[in-house]
Amino acid sequence: MCEITPYYSDWRYEWYKGTAYYSVLLETSKHYTVNTNTLNIERSETSDAGQYWCRGHIDGGSVSSQSSSVSLSVKDLPTSTLTVTPDSLVFTGERVSLKCVINSDHSDWRYEWYKGSTKVSESYTVNTYTFTIERSETSDADQYTCKGQRDGRPNSSQSSSVYLSVKDLKPKPELTSDPAGAALTGNTVTLICHMNLSPGWDFYWNKHTLNSETKTQTNSYRVKIDSVSDGGQYWCRAGRGKPVYYTQYSDALWVNVTAEREHDMGIYIYIYIYIYIYINVVLCFPQ
Repeated sequence: MCEITPYYSDWRYEWYKGTAYYSVLLETSKHYTVNTNTLNIERSETSDAGQYWCRGHIDGGSVSSQSSSVSLSVKDLPTSTLTVTPDSLVFTGERVSLKCVINSDHSDWRYEWYKGSTKVSESYTVNTYTFTIERSETSDADQYTCKGQRDGRPNSSQSSSVYLSVKDLKPKPELTSDPAGAALTGNTVTLICHMNLSPGWDFYWNKHTLNSETKTQTNSYRVKIDSVSDGGQYWCRAGRGKPVYYTQYSDALWVNVTAEREHDMGIYIYIYIYIYIYINVVLCFPQ
């Protein structure tokens, strides 16, 4: 507000942005509203920061001196960050949690959640800054947005969005071995569970003769072949989240084990006996 002393009802007011050396006359527009001695900025932006001053004049008469200037600072609204656990791509039946973090020193934010352009309904679990889908369905796929509101200044935050994709087909890994083919006793075979998925999965390994699974954090599992009984059928699957969401089992992989070293030892013994007989019988008792 611009106040000029002495006051006359026919003062006409001029508003400027800038300094005494360079100023821009502000006129009514979509951004500014000049209403006699009041200047309104409709939706402030960071570019509106600066020095403002005013003066008045009477047609055909007095001109007031330049007023003192006021400095306007404009800060961006606090930003918000929206994260999804376990991932923005999930499968039907998985539990999904979205978390909204507002980068602000204030702690009295009220959180608003939207699916598309619609505020979320009571069918979801909303706990202030977290939003949970207990068992995702393909109909849950959409753009999700969060933003904060509060009574003081700043009274809102910038919004943050993420798109959630939900696939109906449960993934199925492929199990291979390295080296491929028959394994020899005494060697090690590495089983590899292949999946074209994002990180964050644990892997579970099964053998037809065992009643429990072995869990690893990588997609490989080393099997020490001590005997023929270490061979047989193996399966793998992957899982993530709490409660754990499991993929399908892979097709069974048969690991064949050959006791070739024992066979070689038999050959060595046969050759040793042959040489012993040859030396002690043929050479010692020539015909």
